[in-house]
Amino acid sequence: MTKLSKNRKAALAKADLTKEYSLTDAASVVKDITFTKFDASVDIDVRLGVDPRKADQMVRGIVTLPHGTGKDVKVLALVTPDKEQEARDAGADFVGLDDFIQKIEKGWTDVDVIITMPAVMAKVGRLGRILGPRNLMPNPKSGTVTQDVAKAVKEVKAGKIDFKVDKFGIIHTSVGKVSFSAEQLAANANEVLLTLNRLKPSSAKGTYIKSITLSSTMSPAVTVEKNATI
Repeated sequence: MTKLSKNRKAALAKADLTKEYSLTDAASVVKDITFTKFDASVDIDVRLGVDPRKADQMVRGIVTLPHGTGKDVKVLALVTPDKEQEARDAGADFVGLDDFIQKIEKGWTDVDVIITMPAVMAKVGRLGRILGPRNLMPNPKSGTVTQDVAKAVKEVKAGKIDFKVDKFGIIHTSVGKVSFSAEQLAANANEVLLTLNRLKPSSAKGTYIKSITLSSTMSPAVTVEKNATI
């Protein structure tokens, strides 16, 4: 029999992990069963009834969390010289083009989001083999390839995130920090679920949202009611 850890025992004593909770109650439980000494991230996992191998069932979207991510997102703006000041004023942490392309080619990827312009995608495109596996490659669908660089930087800094279903049909994304209130976490998770429902592929058959769980960085998963929205 698997031995339960001290924290797992404490979590089981505080909550019934076999139960399905409302979004707000699930967020409250996650806060109660998180015992990390740091401000852990809170994540939502949604298992969808789609086949990601089919192009018409690939679910990908953008959502702006009403209460932000709680994370200091490091943004790199790969832009032409005339856009550099605009990107800095909007809050980009790193701004440039050729110098940063060279750094990335040498292995530097110490950023969370890269925003660029259509005019320089020919240069940025060659970084695909490095940025792609790290989910850092700019993409027009996620709003990270745009003429309005300043707007894109501000949105990312304010809590805009993008997500994509993985090969197992699961959406996994952060909805805040344990230090958030249960109501704030629930509101952020709710925005993700509303966006997912709007993105339901017409070709997806049967149950679309199969399961929803909330968890923190090191907590057990708490099951959320499948039809849960605020």
